[in-house]
Amino acid sequence: MSKVKYYYDSESLSFKKIKTSKKTVLKNILIFLIGSSLFGFLFIFIGSQYFQSPQERSLNRELDNMKFQYSQLDKKMENIESVLENIEERDNSIYRIYFEANPISEDKRKAGIGGVNRYNKFDGFEYSDVIKESNKKIDVIQKRLTIQSKSLDEIAKLAEDKEKLLKSIPAIQPVNNDDLTRIASGFGKRIDPFTKAKKFHYGIDFTAPQGTPVYASGDGVVTRADNRSSGYGNHIRIDHGYGYTSLYAHLYKFNVKRYQRVKRGDLIGYVGNTGRSSAPHLHYEIFKDKVKINPINFYYGNLTAKEYDQLLQQASVVNQSLD
Repeated sequence: MSKVKYYYDSESLSFKKIKTSKKTVLKNILIFLIGSSLFGFLFIFIGSQYFQSPQERSLNRELDNMKFQYSQLDKKMENIESVLENIEERDNSIYRIYFEANPISEDKRKAGIGGVNRYNKFDGFEYSDVIKESNKKIDVIQKRLTIQSKSLDEIAKLAEDKEKLLKSIPAIQPVNNDDLTRIASGFGKRIDPFTKAKKFHYGIDFTAPQGTPVYASGDGVVTRADNRSSGYGNHIRIDHGYGYTSLYAHLYKFNVKRYQRVKRGDLIGYVGNTGRSSAPHLHYEIFKDKVKINPINFYYGNLTAKEYDQLLQQASVVNQSLD
């Protein structure tokens, strides 16, 4: 039972009962509710500043983990960039120079990716700048890797071509000449053994007994092995590719057939005295792009510098050729 409250009325000199109106009651209730709401709001607001909900704690853990992962990713990208720069440096300074390819400029290797709005999709996040910067680095690294991959493909092709070229160039003497005494006449104006007049001699004559083995001076394909060319008698022509052709004339007999593929050092025939020849010997010529050139410039495959100089002096003597 609620207590009844009284007040003293000085006019009537008596105690009178306090009557509370409904309006006052409603007013008091309203004030209580508003005060309670404000207090609750302040309690929640202040509490949220110092205390986190389970969901907030979970989100913050995810954010902290994301920051850590991006920092680790950034370190890995720095390591990748360092390794890639080393590969690019070797590519430009060693591989491309060796294979006579133009270096790739740094501007081309490190050029950014086009598109002003390319990274706008990362806007609006708490760590947008970190995400944007990481994606930019990844894009640049991907582009540099693509350029480097294409460069290595090019180098591999050049290496393969160069290996074929080195094997194909007619770089050895076509007969065994260990004692360096077999060169009888060289490239240039020489005395014709039949007319005794000076005329241009387009090859080198190697004196040797009939039946001496003759070897292919480089890898290639036999295009001719016949005696249907004026003056050469039995002769062989080998197409080495890259514009090079070698010719072996006045042979006694063949050891190869037309269209046969040969390698440097393969036995292709034997020294003879067929055709326009004054004595058993091998007449040897080299063509570059169908132009006859001096074979002496190619005898570097199995000679020292001193031996080559000795051969050069022998081939330079103006004497009588053997054909």
